[in-house]
Amino acid sequence: MSQPDNIAPLKIANAERAIRHVFIRDLLLDAHIGVYKHEKGGTQPVRVNIDLTVAEAAHGDSLDNVVCYKTVVDQIKAIVAEGHLNLVETLAERIAGSCLEDARVRVARVRVEKLAAIAEAVSVGVEIERVRHHS
Repeated sequence: MSQPDNIAPLKIANAERAIRHVFIRDLLLDAHIGVYKHEKGGTQPVRVNIDLTVAEAAHGDSLDNVVCYKTVVDQIKAIVAEGHLNLVETLAERIAGSCLEDARVRVARVRVEKLAAIAEAVSVGVEIERVRHHS
């Protein structure tokens, strides 16, 4: 299945700018999320995709020197476990904020999709991009 002409492929990694692309694809979690009565008191499946623009540095093959995708996943799971949220926008903002806590992350693009919200749709949701502001 090819991409439509009006959607440019995502290109984040960049040798000239010393940028690494760290990503998480199709993280499936059960979340307490939604504003409607039938969404309260239970969970529903969500899919999370993350793209991080990361400043490259010498890593010396050491996990301590890179943005670790497992750490990011654990942070997302912890945010979801905190309790009920009304909006996917809120979940996306919290995830982006947690990613930007790592000073090496310059940009966080977060997509959160609800997979069972609309019967006729495979998914609905939101995608946001947040940028580290230098002080």
